[in-house]
Amino acid sequence: MRPRLGLANWLTVLRILLIPVFVSLLVYRKPGAALIVFAAAALTDLLDGYIARRHGSQSRLGAFLDPMADKLLLTASFVTLTYLKVLPFWIAAVVITRDVILVMGALLIHMLGGRIHPQPTWAGKAATFFQVLTVLLGLLARYFRLPFGPAPVLWLAAAFTVVSGLQYIVQGMRFLNAAHGEEREDAREDALLR
Repeated sequence: MRPRLGLANWLTVLRILLIPVFVSLLVYRKPGAALIVFAAAALTDLLDGYIARRHGSQSRLGAFLDPMADKLLLTASFVTLTYLKVLPFWIAAVVITRDVILVMGALLIHMLGGRIHPQPTWAGKAATFFQVLTVLLGLLARYFRLPFGPAPVLWLAAAFTVVSGLQYIVQGMRFLNAAHGEEREDAREDALLR
C-alpha cells in the first residue's frame, strides 16, 4: 500500500511549485507580486508544520521535503536578488556555501552507511529567521525602489548561517562516529562467532 501524501506535504509541494513563479516575477520586474508569492510560500511553511504537529501526521517524506523546500526557496531568493543587484554577492555566497557543505556532508554520511537524524539547532532557526528577513527587506527595497540599507540584518544572517553550519557539521561528525562505532561492534561480534 502506498503512503498518502497528506495535507502538510501537499503544502510543502505547493511551496516548491511557487519558487519558479516567485523567481519569474522578480526577473520580470514585478516585485509587488513577488513579495505576495514569497509571503504565501512562507505561510505554507508555517501551516505545514502546524498541521503535521496538530494531527500527528509527521512523516519521513515530510521530514525530507520541508527543509528541502525551505533551502530551495531561500537559495532561489538569494541568487535572484543578488543577480538583480538588490543584495550583495557575499551574503548569497555565505548562505549557498553552507547549504552545499551540508548537502555534501549528508550524502557522505549516507554513503558511509550512517543514519542522519538532524535536529534543528537554535542557530539554525535564527539563521533561517534572519535569512527570511533579509529576503523580505530586499523585496521591500526592490518594491519601493530603495537601496538595501540594514547592514546589521545581513551580518546577523551571515553570522547565524556560519554558526549553524558549524553546529550541523559537529552533528554530522557524531553521526559518522556512531556509524563507525556500530561497524566496530559488528566486527567484534563476527570475530567472536568465528
